[in-house]
Amino acid sequence: MTTNSSFDYIQSAKRTIQLEQQAIAALSERIDGAFELACATLLQCPGRVVVTGMGKSGHIGKKLAATLASTGTPAFFVHPGEASHGDMGMITRDDVVIALSNSGETAEVTSLLPLLKRLDTALISMTGNPESTLAKAATAHLDTGVEQEACPLDLAPTSSTTTALVMGDAIAIALLEARGFTAEDFAFSHPGGSLGRRLLLKVEDIMHSGNEIPSVSPQTPLAQALLVVTSKGLGMTTVQDEQGNLLGIFTDGDLRRAIDQGVDIQQAQIADVMTHQCKTTTPGALAAEALKQMEDNKISALVVMEQQRLVGVLNMHDMLRAGVI
Repeated sequence: MTTNSSFDYIQSAKRTIQLEQQAIAALSERIDGAFELACATLLQCPGRVVVTGMGKSGHIGKKLAATLASTGTPAFFVHPGEASHGDMGMITRDDVVIALSNSGETAEVTSLLPLLKRLDTALISMTGNPESTLAKAATAHLDTGVEQEACPLDLAPTSSTTTALVMGDAIAIALLEARGFTAEDFAFSHPGGSLGRRLLLKVEDIMHSGNEIPSVSPQTPLAQALLVVTSKGLGMTTVQDEQGNLLGIFTDGDLRRAIDQGVDIQQAQIADVMTHQCKTTTPGALAAEALKQMEDNKISALVVMEQQRLVGVLNMHDMLRAGVI
């Protein structure tokens, strides 16, 4: 094999992308009643979705199974070769099998057809040949065929695996929407990492409450209020009347503005420099929503209210510590 030092890599890449774009565009025109039947079969499945495929189709199948499982459709991948040597016991009559094969004639996959027939298990096929053995045996067949692989030899699975991947995503998202799957549902499938923290963590999980809430009265001298801000370490203090009603908030930003305006720190009261209309959130709000509120309003702290009662405070550092940012 020789290497051409003057080879145009950029042109090659653009050609590949163009061919795969064309394959996806053609795929869109083949979304029809068979797709509806496939989705309805999967939605009504009382068991689990079992995805199988050999070679590159198997790699796409693994991704499809993972996407389904994370979006509300219980699914797992079974290697067709292993299925013939014991793993067939993982499939029941209550399941639905999705089988991927570009040719529709892959021996390891078609050899499972008699067994699936005996189990009376519903079968959805994704092939590039509607006249293939696998396509004809299926409850619903999804045509993922392409006119040309992106490979210049028209051999390596490229465009065909892309269309299979996109078809799989189309199925998963259609089922997600049909189930009314929510962001919170999604988070339960992704409890680890930043995604789970962003979708599951609520304000009440990270806010400061009780004695941790900095508070002063409106008549408190500014100099004394600064001591409260420093001692609590939240960069702010709430301002409440004798009945505990929230009147406002005083933050580091308010202090900077007071200094810029020449306010006498030793003589001023907190009522002279506080922010009266402060931003608030609720204990049950998602921490990610509170973060967005802070970012949208360019503030670093929020007061947490429940039934018009002050129950906590939250600042940007709390978000950082909790991994929401």
